Amino acid sequence: MSLPFFKYQGTGNDFIIIDGILNNLKSIDNSVVARLCDRKFGIGADGLMIIAKHENFSFEMVYYNSDGGLSTMCGNGGRCIAALAHKLGYCGPEVHFIAADGPHFASIEGDEVALGMADVDTIDIIKSSEYVLNTGSPHYVRFTEKEDLTNIVEEGKKIRYSEKYISAGINVNLCFWDGLILHVATYERGVEDETLSCGTGVTAAALATAHHYHLESPLLVQTKGGRLKVSFQRHDTSYTQVVLKGPATPVFTGEIELK
Repeated sequence: MSLPFFKYQGTGNDFIIIDGILNNLKSIDNSVVARLCDRKFGIGADGLMIIAKHENFSFEMVYYNSDGGLSTMCGNGGRCIAALAHKLGYCGPEVHFIAADGPHFASIEGDEVALGMADVDTIDIIKSSEYVLNTGSPHYVRFTEKEDLTNIVEEGKKIRYSEKYISAGINVNLCFWDGLILHVATYERGVEDETLSCGTGVTAAALATAHHYHLESPLLVQTKGGRLKVSFQRHDTSYTQVVLKGPATPVFTGEIELK
């Protein structure tokens, strides 16, 4: 079966996207996903998404990590899939779609997409500078010195494969707040490596930073792949109206044989 695909990236977080509505497709075998995402033997990507048909929404976002496993919400992926769905005519510039963590709204303006993220009810304090919260995917956030962000793979593996998190898995973010911009490096479960950007990680880091330093919305976040903005409404220890905004960029299109 020859299948058309689209390659998109959001601040260096890259994705293969399949039009499942046109191709009547809602799932792909895990081993095939892993092969397509492989940077040596496939197209290469941090994840794969399917624009799937849904009765009550513009579309359903079906998301796979690069290891082939179905996963939870992906913020940059959500922005990219909304941009493509709009380009393909499945929605207008204001879109309402559903993902693994529930419904999402997105607004498309040129090459920028603002994505409504899940509310965060609680932020768990592990230590004075370490937090755990769920922004559609589970994230560990630690504040450190800027130079320590280069150690994200080493530190990320230690935490992700620790006894506490090895079963369910967790994404790991190291952060540095310079007084104006939040700098973030992320180790992603399912990719099992650093990604140049992680939307749910950036969101988790921004909310943890607002909580830690008592900051107001919005926050600018610098990843190794580019800059994003996170806005929110703060209510003591919970956060609502969380929005992740940044570029969603087409890279190339093609066709590949599914075997």
